[in-house]
Amino acid sequence: MSGHVSPAPAVRTVARPFAIALCNEVLRDRPFEAQCELAAALGYDALEVAPFTLADDPASLGPADVARLRRAAEAAGIRVSGLHWLLTAPPGLSITSADTAVRARTLAHMHAMIDLCADLGGDVLVHGSPNQRRLSDDDPEGDAERGGAAFADVAAHAHRAGVRYLIEPLSPQETRFVTNWAEAAAIVRAVEHPGLRTMIDTRAARLGESEPVTTVLERGLRDGTVAHVHLNDRNRRGPGQGDDGFADVVGLLLREDYAGTVAVEPFDYHPDGATAAARAIGYLQGLIEALAARPGVRDAAPGA
Repeated sequence: MSGHVSPAPAVRTVARPFAIALCNEVLRDRPFEAQCELAAALGYDALEVAPFTLADDPASLGPADVARLRRAAEAAGIRVSGLHWLLTAPPGLSITSADTAVRARTLAHMHAMIDLCADLGGDVLVHGSPNQRRLSDDDPEGDAERGGAAFADVAAHAHRAGVRYLIEPLSPQETRFVTNWAEAAAIVRAVEHPGLRTMIDTRAARLGESEPVTTVLERGLRDGTVAHVHLNDRNRRGPGQGDDGFADVVGLLLREDYAGTVAVEPFDYHPDGATAAARAIGYLQGLIEALAARPGVRDAAPGA
């Protein structure tokens, strides 16, 4: 017995205007094939993959490895929507380091992740990785310049590969470099390339922005800088497992006709990964159905 869950079509009474992905580290205790099967059976459209769950050095994955992973997703009736946590493995990478050797290895890895994303069928790479973007006390301005230059370095490659490289604003609890949408959008505008955009993580936005998350998200969607969304509660659990409401965010995405991917990214898997994944997709699908059934859904009032 393999222990795999047989995929089955998700039962939905209302079609979703945007895809919902599960960040695969939530199920990383299972083989990749089983991750795909369970996510599909729960009703997710895609997996957003953390490369460190695939190999100690994800850049070392060969064509046969990548083909196997892609076949596993296709067989389960799910797709890989993209990658995130890009610099967690191998150790020693940094986009802000003044060490030229570290910088060269990091840029090479970023380019390799672009190719991996494209080969897996994904379309976005979410660059969070707080430990690999630290600002030193000795030269924080130089570190920030090097970080911005790293994003500029990969933009054209991403565009040629048919993907978008996204700067993830993280909370001030995690980093001092790019802690809000405005800082990320400034880099995007300075680089001025279609291969580079930003995204909104609801937990980080609620902790780091001075305005409601929906205000920031609406601005980013309308000016074209935001190309992706992560949903998570400030308590580090999935949507529906904390005090943060998500009707405002979902209502905004419906109102703005957002047609990209929304990824569920909890960090605290309560009571376990599979249950957290099931709770999140049920909660979000219920929100979509409830909002779609109400007149004026696309005018849902923003909230905090």
